[in-house]
Amino acid sequence: MTLPLNPLLARLHPYPFERWRELTAGITPNPALRPIALGIGEPKHATPVLIEEALMQALPTLSAYPATLGEPALREAIAGWVQRRYGVSVNPAGEVLPVNGSREALFALAQTVLDPTTPGAVVVCPNPFYQIYEGAALLGGADVFFAPSDPARNFATAWDAVPPEVWARTKLLYTCSPGNPTGAVMPLAEWQQLFELSDRHGFVIASDECYSEIYFRDEAPLGALQAAVALGRPDFRNLIALTSLSKRSNVPGLRSGFVAGDTRLIKAFLLYRTYHGSAMGGMVQRASIAAWNDEAHVVANRELYRAKFAQVTPLLARVLDVALPDAAFYLWAGIPGPLGSDGLPDDIAYAQGLLAQYNVQVLPGSLLARNAGGLNPGAGRIRMALVAPVADCLEAAHRIVSYTESLR
Repeated sequence: MTLPLNPLLARLHPYPFERWRELTAGITPNPALRPIALGIGEPKHATPVLIEEALMQALPTLSAYPATLGEPALREAIAGWVQRRYGVSVNPAGEVLPVNGSREALFALAQTVLDPTTPGAVVVCPNPFYQIYEGAALLGGADVFFAPSDPARNFATAWDAVPPEVWARTKLLYTCSPGNPTGAVMPLAEWQQLFELSDRHGFVIASDECYSEIYFRDEAPLGALQAAVALGRPDFRNLIALTSLSKRSNVPGLRSGFVAGDTRLIKAFLLYRTYHGSAMGGMVQRASIAAWNDEAHVVANRELYRAKFAQVTPLLARVLDVALPDAAFYLWAGIPGPLGSDGLPDDIAYAQGLLAQYNVQVLPGSLLARNAGGLNPGAGRIRMALVAPVADCLEAAHRIVSYTESLR
């Protein structure tokens, strides 16, 4: 008997890390060297004590069901952080909603926005991209259009290259700023272009901002809500910003974030989540309040990344096409070496060789993108997550230099 399943599941691609496990299943890493993992973007810095203490003090909240809307104190803490960080006022009663991490919300938002009864809907997203965007679109019954990227502009998305007929069918647009994997930050002019397109075609913009607090320039990255206010859109129409505590506060296991923006979208999203059963637990809410109300640990965390990148980036730049990003904790590096069938260096073969010979895990860039217009914009590149302690990152960098030099 055939198992009755949602046929849309068959449209999903293997997740990048699942695909990488398949590609490395037969590889035995060099046992003479300890393993160093730069593949997964999982923060490894210590969780702040104030968050751990708040979590433990909230044990009595286990005796009650949490509300999907979240405690007023949490929504007020989030609104206060948005005001301090972006200079933007959001109403904690109707423009803010806590979520169980931005990944969960990025997926669920598509199910709220997309109409599965209307064929031909399109979700537009950058390329390379965070894979949840694609999965959310496909399981929402939509098609995905991968907007081209420009390597000459740090892989900035070329929105002008999206055909008018695609914009006419677009229901949802995902942006990521600072970007994963490139670390690029969208400027105000780019936001203006997207807002004008949204007004013309009526689509929703979901702005993924989970890396916003790890940056290397003097000025903090521009946020979507901040851009909206600067461009005369204080109602945040058709805009939802999403962020989380995972990277900002080194609590990936807490699964805590929020969405903020258009009150109409927040209301609809709350309705969806009420049935979805995704209320944030009371302990997580109390710990999140402590995190959003404290900035000292965020500054200290950012300085750790700045010191790490300042040491590692110049070392890798000796052999790779890589530079300090605007933000986030990735290095998006072009590699040398034997060419693949597309005429670009074979990033999968490079990463496999690095693992086998030097026991360093990185992620091939082609696994983070899709072929579009005959080109995979991740081909010939690797993504390195500098989340490990500085000594490990430096050791990995020296091994990468040695490996790359051996390919010449």
